Amino acid sequence: MKAFFAYPSSERDVIEAIHSAKQSLSQSRRDLEVTLWQENDISGRPLTDPIFEAISESDMLFADVTTMNFNVTFEIAYAIGLGKRVHLVRDQNIAREASLITKIGIFDTLGFTTYSEGHGLARILQGATPENPLPLKVEPNKKAPVYILNTPTSNAPMLAIGARVKKSRLGFRSFIPQEEIRMSASKAVVDISACMGVIVPLLQPSFVDADIHNVRAAFIAGLAFGLGKVTLILQPPDGPAPLDVRDMVKTFSHAEDIAEFINEFALDVTERMQADDPLAVPKGSFLSELSIGDAVAENEFQTLARYYLRTDQYGRASRGEVNLVVGRKGAGKTALFSQLRNEKRAKVQNIVVDLKPEGYQLIRLKEDVLDYLAEGARTHLITALFEYVLYLEICYKVLEKDKTKYMRDGRLYDPYLALQKAYESGDASEGDFSERLQALSRSLVEGFKRTYGQSDREQRLTSAQVTELVYKHNIKDVREALSAYLEFKDSVWVLFDNLDKGWSAHGLNDEDVTILRALIDAARKIQRQMQSDEHDFHCVVFVRNDVYQLLVEASADYGKESRAVLDWTEPDVLREMLRRRLISGLFPPKTPFEKVWSSVAISHYRGEETSSFLIERSLMRPRNLIKLISHCRGFAVGLGHEKIEQDDIEKGLRSYSLDLITDADQELTDILGADTTLIYHFIGEGESFSRDQLEKICRGAEIAPEKIESVIEFLLYYGFMGIHHTERTTYIFNVNYDMKHLKVLEKKAGANVTYTLSPAFHAGLN
Repeated sequence: MKAFFAYPSSERDVIEAIHSAKQSLSQSRRDLEVTLWQENDISGRPLTDPIFEAISESDMLFADVTTMNFNVTFEIAYAIGLGKRVHLVRDQNIAREASLITKIGIFDTLGFTTYSEGHGLARILQGATPENPLPLKVEPNKKAPVYILNTPTSNAPMLAIGARVKKSRLGFRSFIPQEEIRMSASKAVVDISACMGVIVPLLQPSFVDADIHNVRAAFIAGLAFGLGKVTLILQPPDGPAPLDVRDMVKTFSHAEDIAEFINEFALDVTERMQADDPLAVPKGSFLSELSIGDAVAENEFQTLARYYLRTDQYGRASRGEVNLVVGRKGAGKTALFSQLRNEKRAKVQNIVVDLKPEGYQLIRLKEDVLDYLAEGARTHLITALFEYVLYLEICYKVLEKDKTKYMRDGRLYDPYLALQKAYESGDASEGDFSERLQALSRSLVEGFKRTYGQSDREQRLTSAQVTELVYKHNIKDVREALSAYLEFKDSVWVLFDNLDKGWSAHGLNDEDVTILRALIDAARKIQRQMQSDEHDFHCVVFVRNDVYQLLVEASADYGKESRAVLDWTEPDVLREMLRRRLISGLFPPKTPFEKVWSSVAISHYRGEETSSFLIERSLMRPRNLIKLISHCRGFAVGLGHEKIEQDDIEKGLRSYSLDLITDADQELTDILGADTTLIYHFIGEGESFSRDQLEKICRGAEIAPEKIESVIEFLLYYGFMGIHHTERTTYIFNVNYDMKHLKVLEKKAGANVTYTLSPAFHAGLN
């Protein structure tokens, strides 16, 4: 029996322990031949082929993850992709990168064993066997054949990658760090197994969270190579280019380079789809074949319709009764967005304009223009820009949809040509919405600088000056031509999502709020203009409810908007959402939840019905429930269990709890505008707190005294804590997300108030 041992050469103590353990094994396990590769992260040596060959010839792989290392991570994933059993170990005496392991998410969700010194490591290795490798899914996902690893923050190369993949007309799913705080190894294995091509961008070390991202990149790239997927690894000229993939990396300098690389990639993926012949990899149990969808709606657009739960909020939006859909992160806004879009698109006479702008695209506009304008001029200019952009975008969608139809329909011919002439009279750039918005913003910035420079004095612009800066078309001609053409259409739906992506929730400044208000105001203005021409025209904006509260505070008019609030308060509704996902494609539509759940998990855990136990720890958010069950399922499949057992729930709950802690700490950092790590200060502090204890923990985390009250409000608002009273605890979702209700309970308790930690956080903090 052969084993390959991967480890970095940067820790002398680790190397000595490994050599000592190997020496011990040579006496106690003569059947096991261990190959060491201690130079696998030394630059300048072409080691890729020997490493791949050694792993391929081995029956299992040992890997030391004491220190985070790109090459070792790549080798771990490569071995998993080959179907090898992987045993991870970590020196418990070295704690330097323990927090980094937690943030990355891969290794603690994959599972590792700690050791102390060579004799401790030898005991672990002595009992290792090649049995029970992670099962690999074999059915390719032809609806979403591409997997993209997103960078932690949006940037120009990432936008170019997304735009080019969309143009290739290949469906894709992504790992989105803003949505999935940590990467689950088992989920990554399923996703990469099911795809046909993988795109992995690398980051320079100077970028935010580059160390976390590049380790995740190593894992995804290694899996892809092990599974034989079409793999595109991209990096800028000064990128890290780690050793194991140095010969496989494509280096780009411009967006055109990315376009060329993705074109080659798309051809290879398409060829693979057309000649797909799945490998005869043994299938796992029923549980390994079961899918409950993805926690991130963007990754299940192609399948969501099969199991989407149409709530009352969906019905109101579909009937055009609301202008705003608001909800917490993970409540299902993007899912509703996608289903509403698909329903309206299905009617051939409808025009659907679905827009997903990101905050990143407007940062330069904010810094180079808005900072130099008086408040009134800011609102005027940015509203005019968005009105202009939206009119052009609607025109673009109409012209694109009817580009052949108008030649077959005599009624459309002249109105179409008139609209086309109005649209093409200015600088109508090519690309998707993200690229056009970026180009128009850049043009506006350059025009502003040419005309006004960058003086310290705040500029006040007249309507004529705004028109000169913004409009490259005669907007009146565009509006009239569009209105005339819409006489031949049933209805128009303009849908906005991602308005809060790229900005923090409570960290928005005045300019950010101005931009959001202006976009919504421009959409409302266009809606009124088109409705006054008797067109069935609707604009629906999807936004987080905390961002919505900021808009209400900035302008009372927003409180009068008709809106649908996506708040989940009933466990049975979440259970129905889960039931639909569990039975999809496997059981008859009317299969009761209890019947299918009994095939998925044990009935009770610590005396509590398991679905209720898990729902209680989801903070009443669909995304969290899907994440939690996916974690539990991942451990169960990895351990070869037929259903989710008690220890799978415990391990899954811990991984999920660590995700929540990272997520909550990140949102709190956004509020304070500084990294506090407050949530981590609750480690080992117990499950209930007096007011004095809570304030002491805040002070220990160096929270300023004047901010402690707002921080405690956040902890209640997020669901991190509840108010304990009359022998029970009330959380935000128990009072229909009404903070005033919780504040009254807090006030009535007075000095005796007790705050209780949500059970969702117990496993990660205590």
